[in-house]
Amino acid sequence: MNIHEYQAKQLFETYGIPCPKGAATSSKKEFATCIDGLSDGLIVVKSQIHAGGRGKGTFTDGFHGGVKLAKTKDEAIDFANRMLNNNLVTVQTGSVGREVQTIYFTEGAEIEKEYYLAILMDRVTSAPVVVASTEGGVEIEKVAEKTPEEIFKASVDPVIGLQAHQARGIAFKLGFEGKQAGACAKLIFNLFKMFWETDADMVEINPMISTLDGGVMALDAKVSFDSNALYRHKDIVAFRDLNEEDPKEIEASKYDLNYIALDGNIACLVNGAGLAMATMDIINHCGGEAANFLDVGGGATAEQVTAAFKIILSDPKVEGILVNIFGGIMQCDVIAEGVIEAAKAVSLDKPLVVRLEGTNVEKGKQLLAESGIKITSADSLADAAQKIVDIVASDS
Repeated sequence: MNIHEYQAKQLFETYGIPCPKGAATSSKKEFATCIDGLSDGLIVVKSQIHAGGRGKGTFTDGFHGGVKLAKTKDEAIDFANRMLNNNLVTVQTGSVGREVQTIYFTEGAEIEKEYYLAILMDRVTSAPVVVASTEGGVEIEKVAEKTPEEIFKASVDPVIGLQAHQARGIAFKLGFEGKQAGACAKLIFNLFKMFWETDADMVEINPMISTLDGGVMALDAKVSFDSNALYRHKDIVAFRDLNEEDPKEIEASKYDLNYIALDGNIACLVNGAGLAMATMDIINHCGGEAANFLDVGGGATAEQVTAAFKIILSDPKVEGILVNIFGGIMQCDVIAEGVIEAAKAVSLDKPLVVRLEGTNVEKGKQLLAESGIKITSADSLADAAQKIVDIVASDS
């Protein structure tokens, strides 16, 4: 689960991570009040969407920049008025962009130098890793490509956690000295504490800055959490912004379905994440493109399958459906009954190819054959993928 920058800053303050004072609002009537609560001087006006590249983004009406520096209160309000309820297009949003529904005002900072700092899970070691760089305020991927020697890493033992000497070591590698090195180490230590205690997937500060008065603070913030651990954090769940999520994915979560919308036109309904990935790959190999990732899990009910079909068909891009089930825990006759019930419930009018294999497969195939529904059966995954790709292509 992702959260907005202003929400991440609230968590930062709870964990003693210095950041500029700020205020967020979704109402134009509150712009002036938010700004009045800040110190005099430069005001930073920030669009709040779940996407990176806001500063370099462009709104659909041509207004450039989702992050603006304002010298006066009136200028800040003008920027905010142009941003709110406008669609911001960035490198991460696609051409349609995302509607800005919240504006975040912060005090300006006297920047001495910008750095990069993040904590995330290392998939190789299955342990947290602290990543830092002297090159902040830019895309870390470009730094890794062009000047990898500017990136420093420290792997953290999940049993004992981040050690003080590791935090100090990163601070020294970034070039900090004296009290400022201590301030940086404290920030890193507190950031790891937040990462660990909130079950975060990633916390990123880009940039982290040193200030002219010798301080260190987080100028920006990006935080995501392990969705499987949210049941332990009702306070974090309260940060969830449904406006930033695909309505189909929200509906899927109500039925414990793992759904992610994609750009293709062939919908997939599969049991098991690995099998779902393989199904998408083979569709692509056969010349098609998947419209979604959809894992119904190992024990899906007829209700869940019906819900899955409704979600799939709510996507106007979908021109065909491939159901690929390997019956281990899940029995093929049960999934067949679910497919039949779902197809009747939604008055299915799209081509449907079904591949079943595993427990009670013959009974499942018999149920499909006798259902009276137009279903194309397949004997293998490759056969199923080729059939749905060919059918969709012939209907186009």
